[in-house]
Amino acid sequence: MEVHFTPEEETQLAKVASTAGTDPEALVKRAALRLLEDDARFIEAVLHGEAALERGDYLRHEHMADRLRRFYSPDGGPVVNSSRRRSRAYLRMD
Repeated sequence: MEVHFTPEEETQLAKVASTAGTDPEALVKRAALRLLEDDARFIEAVLHGEAALERGDYLRHEHMADRLRRFYSPDGGPVVNSSRRRSRAYLRMD
């Protein structure tokens, strides 16, 4: 199999490969194989989720909201630093 790159893309691949301590061909091969592995894991996770749904093994939205409320509650949740306070507002489910 051949893959064709523009001269600019080849230059960029050569720079990234050099930084990674490998050659461009090995870098591209590793990236392609990682993509295939990630795709297989994603499909497996989707199938796992579908099987759980068929078994009735899932959380309803209300139950997940309750879990998040408990997780982020001042008495039972993690310490929330000031930089996260703003993002915490998005999790409010009042």
